[in-house]
Amino acid sequence: MSLKVAVQMDPIEGINIEGDTTFLMMETAQARGHALFVYTTDTLAMDEGRVSARGRDVTVQRTKGDHARLGEHRRVDLAAFDVILLRQDPPFDMNYIDSTFFLEKVHPATLVVNDPVSVRNAPEKLFVTDFPGLQPPTLITNDRAAIAEFRARHGDVVLKPLNGRGGSGVTRHLTEDPNLDSLLEIHAELSPEPVILQKFLPSVTRGDKRILLIDGEAVGAINRVPQKGQIRSNLAVGGRAEAVELTARDREICAAIGPELKRRGLLFVGIDVIGDYLTEINVTSPTGAVALKSFTGIDATDLLWQRIESLRATA
Repeated sequence: MSLKVAVQMDPIEGINIEGDTTFLMMETAQARGHALFVYTTDTLAMDEGRVSARGRDVTVQRTKGDHARLGEHRRVDLAAFDVILLRQDPPFDMNYIDSTFFLEKVHPATLVVNDPVSVRNAPEKLFVTDFPGLQPPTLITNDRAAIAEFRARHGDVVLKPLNGRGGSGVTRHLTEDPNLDSLLEIHAELSPEPVILQKFLPSVTRGDKRILLIDGEAVGAINRVPQKGQIRSNLAVGGRAEAVELTARDREICAAIGPELKRRGLLFVGIDVIGDYLTEINVTSPTGAVALKSFTGIDATDLLWQRIESLRATA
C-alpha cells in the first residue's frame, strides 16, 4: 500500500536529523513506499470550507546538510492526502490550536496523526490529571494563596510553565527558597497562563523515563538522566539518554492510560515517568524515537506506520 503523506512541521531545512523523530518518521514512511509532502502552518488556508496548504514534495536521506530534496512550491488540497502528520513543535499556543481547527475539517477522511480534536483537548500537563493516583501531588493555578498553601504542605517543589516544552522554565524551590515569588512575578509578566507546582521527586536524579506508546500500547522506553547538579533531564537541555527496561509500575501506568489514548485517536504518544509517577502525556509532537531505536533496536516509527497502514486499509 502506497500512501500520500503530508507532514505539517517546522521548516525541514533546519532540523537536526541526528535526533529528530519527525525525520525518522518520514524516512521510515519513504522506505515503506509512501510519498511525502511538507508544509508549515503559516501556509494553511481555508477557502469556502476547503483546507489547503502551500508546500513541497520531498524525498529524504540521512545525509547531514543534504537531508531533504525538495520540489517546487505548490498549493494542495489537504483532503487529497491519505495521512497528515501533525508534527510542528510546541509552544501549544493559539497558532497551534488554530491549526487543529483547520485539520479537523479533513479528519478522519484524511487520517491526521494525532487526531487534531484530541490534541487540542489534551494539553500535555493537564491531560495527566484525568488519571488520578498516577501523578505526584500537583497544583495548577495563578493564585498566590493556593501556591503558598501547597508549598506549606509539600515544601520542596518544582515550578513549571503550563505550556512550556523541552524543560524550558522548569525550576526547583527548596522549602524556604526566597526566589519563588520573584519567579512567579516573571511568569505573570510573560504570560497570563497558570503555572504548575509539583512536589519534588528526588528520584529525578536517577532519570526521567520517556515511554513511547503506539495506539495505546507501550513499545519501549529510554531514560533521560540530568547533568550533575541539575533536575532537568530533557535531551534539549543537556540530559543524557540511556537504555532502560519497563518496570511493573511503568506497565501499570501504560495499562491505565492506554485505552483512553486509543479511544481519542492518539496514535503516537510519549509519556514521562519519574520513579513511580506519571508527570506528562505528550501528544503534540512526541520525541524519543531516535534514541529508542539507537539503544534498543526498536523502531517505534515503523510500528506506527504499520498501524497507520492497517487503519487506512480498513477505512
